[in-house]
Amino acid sequence: MTKKALVTGAASGLGYELAFLLAKDNYSLFLVDIDAVRLEKVKTEIQDNFKIEVFTIVKDLSRKNVAQEIMDDINNQPVDVLINNAGFGLFGSFVDTDWERESEMLHVHILTTTHLTKLVLEGMVKRGSGKILNMSSLAAFQPGPLMSIYYASKGYMLSFSEAIANELKGTGVTVTALCPGPTKTAFQKTVSSDTRDNRITFNMASAKSVALYGYNAMLRGKSYAIPGSFNKFLAVIPRLVTRKAATSIVRKIQEKNREKE
Repeated sequence: MTKKALVTGAASGLGYELAFLLAKDNYSLFLVDIDAVRLEKVKTEIQDNFKIEVFTIVKDLSRKNVAQEIMDDINNQPVDVLINNAGFGLFGSFVDTDWERESEMLHVHILTTTHLTKLVLEGMVKRGSGKILNMSSLAAFQPGPLMSIYYASKGYMLSFSEAIANELKGTGVTVTALCPGPTKTAFQKTVSSDTRDNRITFNMASAKSVALYGYNAMLRGKSYAIPGSFNKFLAVIPRLVTRKAATSIVRKIQEKNREKE
């Protein structure tokens, strides 16, 4: 039977790279993204290189109950691998940032991701096999002034993923939270409505290398994965200093990144 994988945010960046890794391993693909044009280009590119089926699903993941819509669109077919990759950032002081955009972020990062995980997980457990990769971030390990909602949502995703990974021990199903640092993706262009803000360039990794690291971690069933030795070091720092100090450090980094622009 052909293995099937579902990837959100598949039109670019890490989602794009992960889709190709799955295609190389002969998974049929359900690719989800809001960008219909780019999604269709990805489908064509994959099918030009691999003899697999690719189905595209154009959805706005910030909408209520969109996870159920996705499952309806695929006729509740069994999903062997779920990659919850879709997401975006928003830079600025919480008192000034746009609530509508923040609400959309919370839906994409938390509500839709959690709901889709729940919908797919039941079948995986019944079959006794399955893998889930949830996109967290290095941001998950500390509070993030000037990107407060983003950091908090990624903290949720790490905690949620580790918790259910523990619950699923012995079921044949694994959950992995991928926690990359700054990565060369479209995320850098959507952090702010003013794309000059917070365009992080320090310690920047390629999407291809991060995707491969996360993919291999998922295959091994790791509960979380942090690409890069320096990022592993950064993830530990909040445990070595007070939370107040860690928060202050992040604030200074954010401000310096903005000043560079």
